[in-house]
Amino acid sequence: MKVLIVSDSHGLEHELQTIAERHEKDVDLSIHCGDSELDPSHPALASYLTVKGNCDFYGDFKDEIVVPVGSRKLFFTHGHLYGIKQSLLNVYYRAAELEADIICFGHSHIAGSELMDGKLLINPGSIRLPRVRRDKTYAILSIDTDNTSVRFYDTDGREIESLANHYQLPSDS
Repeated sequence: MKVLIVSDSHGLEHELQTIAERHEKDVDLSIHCGDSELDPSHPALASYLTVKGNCDFYGDFKDEIVVPVGSRKLFFTHGHLYGIKQSLLNVYYRAAELEADIICFGHSHIAGSELMDGKLLINPGSIRLPRVRRDKTYAILSIDTDNTSVRFYDTDGREIESLANHYQLPSDS
């Protein structure tokens, strides 16, 4: 199973549609981790399950969404309600409450992934205003029975190999 993950597009329309079209045959699910600054009915968001960010003032986005991805459970939120710029513990604990294995969030605009006590945390970065690195990024999560990988891409679709990671999540039995 593959999941396309974007965040912090801050008003971009064409880029969201281009990314969705580029990967429409490759992914099973597309999510937007907030701060789209678009109305939920906007065509650029049609391909994405989207949560509310701190800059989303239009419509009724949910603050968080939990979805099954294969035999795993993915929890995604923007991150501002969990103080992710200070610590990842609050979002980690929320995922534990929800019995989620994978946590996706944005807000900091910093691309990266890490395994934290058996839970995979992914921030796709920002396709508009990246921080720490110049690349405007999004991510694709690939979940296999035993292995999970996270790959990052710039808005032109070029893979950023230095950000790629492979993980072995704990058994889901």
